Amino acid sequence: MNQLVKHVDWSIEDADAAIKAVIADAIAGLTTQEAAARLSANGLNQLQPPPPVPVWRRIFAQFQSPLIYLLLAAIAIAVVAWGVDGFAGLPIDALVIAAVVMLNAALGYLEEGKARDAVAALARMTEAKSSVVRNGQRLQINSADLVVGDMLVLAEGDAVGADARLIQTASLRVLEAPLTGESEAVLKDSATLERAVALGDRLNMVFKGTAVAQGTGLAVVTATGMATEIGAIASLLKAVKDAPTPLEIEITNIGRLLGIAVIIITVIVVGTIFLISDIQNAGDAVGVLLFGVALAVAAVPEGLPAILSVVLALGVRRMAGRNAIVKKPSSVEALGSATVIATDKTGTLTRSEMTIEQIITATGSAVVTGVGYAPEGNVQQSGQNLSPGALLDEQTLLLSYGSLAGNSTLSQSSNGQWAVHGDPTEAAFLVAERKLLQDAPVLRGKRYKRIGEIPFTSERKMMSTLEVDHTQGGKVILVSKGAPDVLLEKCAHVQMGQTTRLLDELQRTQIRKDVDTLSDAALRTLAVAYRPLDAKEVQGQTPTAALEHDLVYVGTVGMMDPPREEAAVAIAQAQAAGIRVIMITGDHPRTAARIASDLGITKAGDETLTGLELDALSDADFAQVVRTISVYARVSPANKLKIIAALQADGQVVAMTGDGVNDAPALKSANVGIAMGISGTEVTKEAGKVILADDNFATIVDAIREGRNIFDNIRKFLRYLLSSNMGEVLTVFLGVVGASVLGLSSTSEDGKAAAVILPLLATQILWLNLITDSWPALALGIDPPTPGVMTRKPRHVNLRVIDFRMWAGVFEIGLVIAVIALLTMDMYLAGGLIAQIDADTRAGDMATARTAGFTVLVMAHLFQCFNARSDTDSAFVNLFTNRWIWAAIGLSTLLQVAVINIGFLNVAFGTVPLSLEQWLTCLGMASVVLWYSELRKWLLRFWAERIYPHNR
Repeated sequence: MNQLVKHVDWSIEDADAAIKAVIADAIAGLTTQEAAARLSANGLNQLQPPPPVPVWRRIFAQFQSPLIYLLLAAIAIAVVAWGVDGFAGLPIDALVIAAVVMLNAALGYLEEGKARDAVAALARMTEAKSSVVRNGQRLQINSADLVVGDMLVLAEGDAVGADARLIQTASLRVLEAPLTGESEAVLKDSATLERAVALGDRLNMVFKGTAVAQGTGLAVVTATGMATEIGAIASLLKAVKDAPTPLEIEITNIGRLLGIAVIIITVIVVGTIFLISDIQNAGDAVGVLLFGVALAVAAVPEGLPAILSVVLALGVRRMAGRNAIVKKPSSVEALGSATVIATDKTGTLTRSEMTIEQIITATGSAVVTGVGYAPEGNVQQSGQNLSPGALLDEQTLLLSYGSLAGNSTLSQSSNGQWAVHGDPTEAAFLVAERKLLQDAPVLRGKRYKRIGEIPFTSERKMMSTLEVDHTQGGKVILVSKGAPDVLLEKCAHVQMGQTTRLLDELQRTQIRKDVDTLSDAALRTLAVAYRPLDAKEVQGQTPTAALEHDLVYVGTVGMMDPPREEAAVAIAQAQAAGIRVIMITGDHPRTAARIASDLGITKAGDETLTGLELDALSDADFAQVVRTISVYARVSPANKLKIIAALQADGQVVAMTGDGVNDAPALKSANVGIAMGISGTEVTKEAGKVILADDNFATIVDAIREGRNIFDNIRKFLRYLLSSNMGEVLTVFLGVVGASVLGLSSTSEDGKAAAVILPLLATQILWLNLITDSWPALALGIDPPTPGVMTRKPRHVNLRVIDFRMWAGVFEIGLVIAVIALLTMDMYLAGGLIAQIDADTRAGDMATARTAGFTVLVMAHLFQCFNARSDTDSAFVNLFTNRWIWAAIGLSTLLQVAVINIGFLNVAFGTVPLSLEQWLTCLGMASVVLWYSELRKWLLRFWAERIYPHNR
């Protein structure tokens, strides 16, 4: 975006020079015509949103997966084979696979659309306004219409609409946490800086996206839109690519592996058939090729993409019910794979609500219970509420006077939420005062009336107000609040109960020790003092700093932005799950260390590193540091990016949380970026893959639990699908290769030579996939969580969804399924390994044998549905916890009964009715896979600790 001037560091430029450089007028402001011209030339004061993705591109993206490529290839082959066969009938296999592909695309498109709608709804809010001087008049305009050179008028509660150089200030304090991570309001000053400093230390500048907590100011706009500091961070996001989730990487690998496997299996089987069969004409060759297509379809779990999409979509729905908006479904599983949670402090781990925690006066100290702006808690000593006496008198006076010397207000909304208007530091006194005495504000309001104020400045580090005390005959008192060391130098007396006494050197030393005690606890300290004034000191005079002498020191408070209680529980749960939690913040190192210790991220005494210290490290030292240090303070957005990159290079799966603009680049580069929905900026929400609608860190643990369960269920249905498909492939391959050994006749029923002996027909293979690869697999995909899912360590980044152990199990179970299916066929054929067991069945009745073997395959798949729930636990453990498995098995069984016993289905699928005895035989043979698996699991459990890692 074009600007009137090139980007410069305005903090080291004189205010008058800045006004001249941007061609502005400090008194009259810009004219309406000039502002319109600049707006037309430079554009709206908005961050450039990412270009919208066309609908066609979003639809096309649903087909960009190796698994989908594999299915599309299968469709193409099936259509070609259909054409070679003379376009007879309908290409059922191609139509079924195409339907699965379209269903998967529709599910993915709809779920991503719902996530976009949820994010858009979360972002809708009233358009920000700004006060400016134009044509010599003060106007209220949309912040989007601000231009370089506008004179920006700032007041308490205003959102800062653009980057601007301050011209005038009056006790101006600005909350810059969204930009810098600093939780405390920053006192601003218009004085020119002597040298370039970090962003958070540019006291004569205000920045877009921050908010005025206290005071007033006048500033000239120096940058708008993408030229602002927030815009620079937004631009940085464009250079950061979205990291693929572990699941996306795994599914890509699975697709490639299955593609290669299908080609190899199909070539071997079809080639074997050609070698051992008597291919007499082109029709025989086409038959073999058509069978090869059916076999390829059998080898591919074509339901996998759709089932995966459904499972992830259900996970997204469950997370939405827990106030987590998942923009990308695969991010749910990625959270389950997280090994590190890198979190911001302010607003994420803390409440962004300054709270007084401790009060020290001459008689003693007290602890203030409760956190946040809700006045719920007490002022206690040794666990007991303060009883009448000197300490209570002192603390009441301190909190009352601390509340007087401020301009913030505390209010409760209709829904019961407490909110602050003004400086959070001043609000902390209001809250603590209510905790000590609920009706204190009312009593204070009736007793005192303000008649003057000496504002806070950075040089004085204190402020004072003049109050008329109606209970003392209208006497005027000066109430002061500020830095303890500053106030102490202006004090001559100290409050002792309801009286005062001379402040001697011993008492001064004790006060300094008290302040150090609070500071060592990483608490921000403020002191309160007062002095009764003579009437002649204030009569007809404007109050000045000259009145601030011979004060009475009341006491000192220690305050901080408290950690969220639920965050401590969530961190403990994450650590129990083997997930490392680290804090990356722009706040002060001592404050960061205290919060980290309170929440259990670190232990007392653990090292904290700053951004400057990180910058001084070599790449090798930096890589080593991120393995051990868990708290980073005073860091820049670039530091955060480098930390995330170093963790990922070390093999970690990183989930990054944050709410400020300064967190956005790191959120985008992390494996899973988690933005805060309430306190988060729009830039942060755009960068994140997950948005917490309630800003609750604990929701992350729920998401991790959900992600781990999804990963477990993906392994379950993959174990089921692959072992079942392997059983089909091996049945065909071993049946063709071992036809003579198994008694598979080389002659057809009419006694003529058959070109190809096939254990299963192509239609039977397609039917197997239809009823066993769909709803049973989906039922496994929504299996309840495995007990102890949050007590095990995260899976290693190099651990595949289908590891060697699973592949071995898939082949082993597939082989068992194939053997029992072929042996069942052998039972109903003359010769072979097993004598004919049905005297009523004609010797060599291939239709009956195929039907029996076909039925055994179906029922074995359904038994395997129970086995696949765990690689080590018995199928009889939690047998009835998933009613959907039972429903899926019941439906599949009914359909198989239909295809065996209904006449037109007999013709379509080459089956014949089976007697009750034959059904029982088939069920008994199919159950072998269950008993074999039980024996296998028992052996695995027996040797688990010595042979295999615990991974189910």
